[in-house]
Amino acid sequence: MKIQLLQICHARSGDKGDTANVGLIAREQKYYSIIEKHITADVVKKHFEGICLGKVERFELPNLWALNFLLHNSLGGGGTKSLKNDAQGKTLSSALLRMEIEIKESKL
Repeated sequence: MKIQLLQICHARSGDKGDTANVGLIAREQKYYSIIEKHITADVVKKHFEGICLGKVERFELPNLWALNFLLHNSLGGGGTKSLKNDAQGKTLSSALLRMEIEIKESKL
């Protein structure tokens, strides 16, 4: 079964210079194992193809049921330099929540 991440997560995003920071937080503890397994740095890099021009780093925060991603070279130089509409990456969390993943129904 396919689901969008917004069904099992919420997210926050922001910036540090030209690096976007996206936190993905499971709504319940049982969902953390799903996102930990399926949402890798490579998957996030592919999802943001054309936006993230650098590497993606993933950090696990199991005590918060969360994953944090740094998307390097994603903001056109950052808030004070960028001509992008979203120079601080505030909409990237919403974009990540629209990602679809395939899971077994029994996991929900």
